[in-house]
Amino acid sequence: MPSAEETAPLVSGEFRPETRRGAEGFFRVVQDAGGRWWLLDPAGEPFFVRAVHAVRGQARASGESGWVDAAIRLRTWGFNAVGVGGDGAGREDGLAFLEAVDFCRSGAVIVTPGVRLPDVFAPDWPQLAVERALAECAPRAGVRELLGWVTDDALGWGQPTPAGRPSLLQICLSLEPNFATYHAAWEFVLALHGGRMESLARAWGVPLPNKEVVRELTRTEKGFATRGYLRDEVRWTREVARRYFTTTAAAIRAADPNHLIMGCRFGGAVGGPVMAECVYPAVDLAMPDWRDLPASGLEASQPVLAGNVGWADEIFWRPATGAARKLTSVERMLRRGRLALERMARHPAVVGYVWSQWQDEPGEQPPFARGLVHVNGAEAREHTELLAEFNSRAALLRRSALRSQST
Repeated sequence: MPSAEETAPLVSGEFRPETRRGAEGFFRVVQDAGGRWWLLDPAGEPFFVRAVHAVRGQARASGESGWVDAAIRLRTWGFNAVGVGGDGAGREDGLAFLEAVDFCRSGAVIVTPGVRLPDVFAPDWPQLAVERALAECAPRAGVRELLGWVTDDALGWGQPTPAGRPSLLQICLSLEPNFATYHAAWEFVLALHGGRMESLARAWGVPLPNKEVVRELTRTEKGFATRGYLRDEVRWTREVARRYFTTTAAAIRAADPNHLIMGCRFGGAVGGPVMAECVYPAVDLAMPDWRDLPASGLEASQPVLAGNVGWADEIFWRPATGAARKLTSVERMLRRGRLALERMARHPAVVGYVWSQWQDEPGEQPPFARGLVHVNGAEAREHTELLAEFNSRAALLRRSALRSQST
């Protein structure tokens, strides 16, 4: 049940009807007169999402020999939803949940270091997407506990990095010819430069005697980073993202007109070109990595569910200004974490968050592992105590930001 803080009245004349997304009787989002976004539950009450990805089965209770159901633990820590992945734990207990359509299971998939995407230029991919949505979304169209549809889990978009590894355009130009995206990428870049390799080479400022040179550089992890290449990289990334988000949205809406579309769960931080296409009307409620949240002072034109939240993010390893420095204590990490969570709750676009993972990954070492339970099943108190405290007042933090905005 929502807390008293969550159901307390908002300011008068709070919602702008023309901004409403989602169907009556299901989870939906709407913007208030001050420009802040709110998620409403099926009963029409404000609902600040506090979720965890990949929840599985049971967790050992700290200091006890027995095992405790995961849903009980989630509720104890103040979570009200489960994310994608996992084995379905929490859903049968009545928690709200996200569901992934997994469009990558339909047709060819591009999988290389940093990239995991469907072959969106394949002639049959739109129809395969429709068939996938009919199989996955239509049977759940009436489920009120479903927060919304995530198109795919952990997509990689091959964004340019300081390390200079090949990015999306270069990777697509280096695919095997059986991928439609390979041919589309070459047609795209050549069309921008008069159809000639010589013109392309001049524009990029790199020697390109033939197409095999690109494939060989990609194989040896040598990425293009010239201004001319990066300009075309932005254009290409937006084209791929546009096709992906519009096609998946059309397929989902044809199968389920009731639930919100949340775009993909990103495998990490992505750049502006991808997020520029992860917007309404293709996406109702985006789920960017929380490091990608826009500046809170900007007008919140797009509601977001902050994704992949976790202390391992570089935000907690760097001071606000100056060079990076090594984290010296758990207390410093948690203090930064608390401040970042509070800023997130007050952000005008944020309607909730999803913790990145339920259990530590192999090789992660507490207290700097990311799971809420350790590999041995014990509770990760270094995370859960802080999160339980934040979750208990997250809705109040959001409403206090609203009150300060209206005064």
